[in-house]
Amino acid sequence: MIRTTLATISALLALALPAQAADDFIATPTLRANVTVSSDVVRVGDLIDNAGSAALIAVYRSPDLGTTGALPVAQVLSVLRAKQVIGVMTGDIKEVQVTRLARTLANKDLENAVASALERRFGLGEAANITVTFDRGVADMRLDASNSGALQQVATRYDARSGRFDVAFEINNDNNPTPTKLRFTGTAIETVEVVVLTRDIDRIELLKSSDIALERRPKAEISGEAASRDRTVGMQLRRPMRAGTPIRVADIIKPDFVQRDQNVTVIYQVPGIYLTTRGKAIESGAEGDTVSVLNLQTKRTLSGVVTGRGQITIQGASQSAPMAPAVEQTSSLKRDEAPAPVDTAALVRNLVQAPASPAQIAQAQIPQVQASQAPAKSE
Repeated sequence: MIRTTLATISALLALALPAQAADDFIATPTLRANVTVSSDVVRVGDLIDNAGSAALIAVYRSPDLGTTGALPVAQVLSVLRAKQVIGVMTGDIKEVQVTRLARTLANKDLENAVASALERRFGLGEAANITVTFDRGVADMRLDASNSGALQQVATRYDARSGRFDVAFEINNDNNPTPTKLRFTGTAIETVEVVVLTRDIDRIELLKSSDIALERRPKAEISGEAASRDRTVGMQLRRPMRAGTPIRVADIIKPDFVQRDQNVTVIYQVPGIYLTTRGKAIESGAEGDTVSVLNLQTKRTLSGVVTGRGQITIQGASQSAPMAPAVEQTSSLKRDEAPAPVDTAALVRNLVQAPASPAQIAQAQIPQVQASQAPAKSE
């Protein structure tokens, strides 16, 4: 009976040994080549697999937030042995790379958060037009990775006179019921995008695309409406301006197509007739302006509209005695009757000057339908 019992126990032990050996092989601690941690310490369980009850033992300080450090394998094994962790499989690993996770808040993101907290408050406009400057030159900020919540504004103060701000934020922390608090101070100024001169410009110069650049300037420095790039190119300044000066709508005018005392082409235009002569501008004017011009042939002063560079047009309707339609003057001609010969010189004198009498007006109008044709042959 005793022999049978011993034999049974021996058989059970023999069956159990291979299984135990297999379990020991699977549970062998194995060193990791790359380790990622989120806390401020590195534990045994971070460095090796199958650490067992020693997994929570802290062995190193973690690298700085968002950085990676290297540990020689010999040093790691020495530290583990001191913590009673032995028999660690290292394979061909030479060193262990340890990376500490972090949440990075970029400087631009922090500026946008402050601008959003001030948007449409304290007399300021949209966040996109608010320029934020931190007191201590805040660079990109790294927080523990457990700070996974959104950046929430909890307190905001602003002095409109000095532009000083004091804004506090909170971020929910996964590992701590108390949120992480952040506070920023500095200056915030509302700006506008303006066109500035890249060089000194005289009044008579036309503004080219290369003469201007876009910059952001404090809104308080710009009185009146700022001019846009599209509205500035091709225009003239009302006065000479120096490089770096912002341009307002009130600073630009349409370019003068006619300068005072300039020799110009005078165009006289009525239905069916188009005549040109030389004249002298008495005043400067841009396209569409009404200016006075001296007819160099008749020495009379007329009023016309600037229609191009060095060109002034006088419409027939501006004369003191408007012309009647040509069809009314020629309707009495018989079918086979030839029109009277055209005296072109007299026509020019009468059209450019105001006729002195109704008879002269009628005389000038009769040959109107033929003015654009070749002169009749002399008999």
